[in-house]
Amino acid sequence: VLGSIMAGLVRTVGRRFFSSKATTGLTGMAVAKDPHLALRVLYTKTLAALEKMPRDAAYRQHTEGIINGRFELVKAVSDVAELEKKINCGQIEEVIIQAEAELSLARKMVDWKAWELLVSEPPEGQWKWP
Repeated sequence: VLGSIMAGLVRTVGRRFFSSKATTGLTGMAVAKDPHLALRVLYTKTLAALEKMPRDAAYRQHTEGIINGRFELVKAVSDVAELEKKINCGQIEEVIIQAEAELSLARKMVDWKAWELLVSEPPEGQWKWP
């Protein structure tokens, strides 16, 4: 009985929140030890990368909207299971992987300067779809 009660609890230590689940049930994906901290760090770094882009860049605008919304949930919801439900993008470990990938992409977008005009005009019909 105690084991089943503990499985659904989230233990708070100071300001850190630790998941009590034993497994993700996904091969090769370990349980995140401190998902709130991981997401706070990743979202902060991603927002810093986005700030290096012009405010009117489409990627910046759309990504900031998603990241800020999720960041507010991370700050407001201490229960990992509830946070997973509110974000609605899989288990929290999957959300962390998504956040890592978004940070990587944001940094690449800064390097690529994807918001700038093309160096030359594209060939006629390049953007045409049948």
